[in-house]
Amino acid sequence: MRKLLLYLIIVVIGIVFISRLFYLQIYNTSYAALSEDNAVKVINDYPERGAIYDRNGTLLVSNQPSYDVMAIPRELKPFDTLEFCSLLNISKERLIKQIDKAKRYSYRVGSVIVPQLTKDEYAYLQEKMHKFNGFYIQKRSLRDYHTDHGANVLGFIGEVNNAAIKKDNYYISGDLMGIRGVEKQYEKILRGNKGVKRILQDRFNRAIGPYKGGTMDTLPVPGKDLTLTIDNELQKYGEQLMVNKRGGIVVIEPATGEILALITAPHYKPDLLVGRKRSPNFTKLYNDTIAKPLFDRGVQGSYPPGSPFKTLTALIGLQEGVIDDRSTLFCSGAYKYGKKAKMGCHCGTGRHNLTSAVAKSCNTYFATTYRGFIEKYDSPKDGIDNWKAHAASFGLGNFLNNDLSSGSKGLIPDGAFYDRYYPGNRWRATTTLSNAIGQGEVSTTPIQLANMTAAIANRGFFFTPHIVKAIDSISLKDENYTVPKLTTIDKKHFAPVIEGMHRVYTHGTARALQVPGIEICGKTGTSENYTKINGERTQLTDHSIFTAFAPKENPKIAIAVFIENGYWGSRSAGRIASLMIEKHIKGHITRTDLEKWVLEHSLEEEYAKPLSGEPFEINK
Repeated sequence: MRKLLLYLIIVVIGIVFISRLFYLQIYNTSYAALSEDNAVKVINDYPERGAIYDRNGTLLVSNQPSYDVMAIPRELKPFDTLEFCSLLNISKERLIKQIDKAKRYSYRVGSVIVPQLTKDEYAYLQEKMHKFNGFYIQKRSLRDYHTDHGANVLGFIGEVNNAAIKKDNYYISGDLMGIRGVEKQYEKILRGNKGVKRILQDRFNRAIGPYKGGTMDTLPVPGKDLTLTIDNELQKYGEQLMVNKRGGIVVIEPATGEILALITAPHYKPDLLVGRKRSPNFTKLYNDTIAKPLFDRGVQGSYPPGSPFKTLTALIGLQEGVIDDRSTLFCSGAYKYGKKAKMGCHCGTGRHNLTSAVAKSCNTYFATTYRGFIEKYDSPKDGIDNWKAHAASFGLGNFLNNDLSSGSKGLIPDGAFYDRYYPGNRWRATTTLSNAIGQGEVSTTPIQLANMTAAIANRGFFFTPHIVKAIDSISLKDENYTVPKLTTIDKKHFAPVIEGMHRVYTHGTARALQVPGIEICGKTGTSENYTKINGERTQLTDHSIFTAFAPKENPKIAIAVFIENGYWGSRSAGRIASLMIEKHIKGHITRTDLEKWVLEHSLEEEYAKPLSGEPFEINK
């Protein structure tokens, strides 16, 4: 019995040992994984980022090879830091800082120590890398710009921050991602998918070859190419016209909502923000708080729209039955209301109908129309709320839900807005009268004005403005951009307003800006310009505004031009609008007199009056 018990104990112990060995060696792979982790280095294989083309197939952005110096902290061995820093042209302090950052991120995963070496730097360093255990070089792509224009449209790429890594597990420390413009908005489409390479190493961390013959490696998936709606030649021409000026130009194709040009001034060359020179150049651009070259005035600048807003006042008045196309009104040179208040008018005295009021930009006519509309309702609040609803249907007072990476809402005030400023119902239609002529509390962006103009050109509808035309040569099919948005104004009401805009060119404030062979409908605008200087509200030179579309029938282009401190509408903005229209429709310029004037006139002296700043240099 005792012998049997002894054999039993031996058998049980044997079974336990065998079971444990089976578990450790076959079932549980943690030790094998740890062993592999010691012998296998995992390297990300970065995909080619998608290329970017303009609407005519012109290549704007492709890729160029770049090389990052990486480090795996746990594999680092003592090395000659002075030689390493000399090879890479960096300070010892920066090297230590980057290694500490890598250790905080992960001891086991490679981190970028020095990013974006050139081909020559890589070739020189590659011969020396055997001296520095734990360091290796990883190839990736940087952007290669084939244009000097449209930096605000294209955007740029830069290193991800911790917030981006936490938000999207695709990224690891040192990865690059789109920061602004199309690069940011279409990041997931452009970036593709990373592949993985596993390299077998010996006990000295020397590469032996692919792990398991490369069977566990995955190939990168290239990013998709984008075709933009932008016409690069029109973009280039617009940026030339805006040299020594500040402002924005937005050009839209009314039939599609495609953005043909999106110009901000001052601008910068896209390749300034590529590679190792990106950081110092970005800092200089960012710190220029006077000219603000990183501020996209076409979509972010919010300004009083001025007289172009009168076209909307007219359309609302027609829709609400306050006026009709035969309504006339006598202008004495000012609109008087209350006991002493009045709104001046520069159209000259005389009687106006709707069409001539638009052509001559009569403040009296539109103030009367606006007041009549607000006062037809039981309360000013109801009137303002309905007025805002009409304006909102043209895309004003809110984001346009476009595919741009930045923008401003502007402001179309409602009754609640005025209740906050005038509690106890202490306001009425005349309190808000400046809204009628695009002053007062109303503010819009150039892209909103261009979209409003496109809606007028289309007689009551618009397509959401957008910057991408196709992805991998497949046309954009998103209903947000392909289904028209209807305004609250009936189609029948647009004819007299459009005729008035046409007469702006034939008989009105833009008659000197006509282009032979093109029927243009436009509206000049002058916007008051105030700023604070030493704590005091100071009036500066007015802003110049112009909106237009052409041709009158079957329009191909709608445009809004805004020039800061540009004086009156037809002086700066109007000239530029006519030139941009002719360039797009004809492909060449016949109004060389307008072109010569615009190219030779600078507004830098205007901008130097209230504020001044030290010039800065860009690393080229």
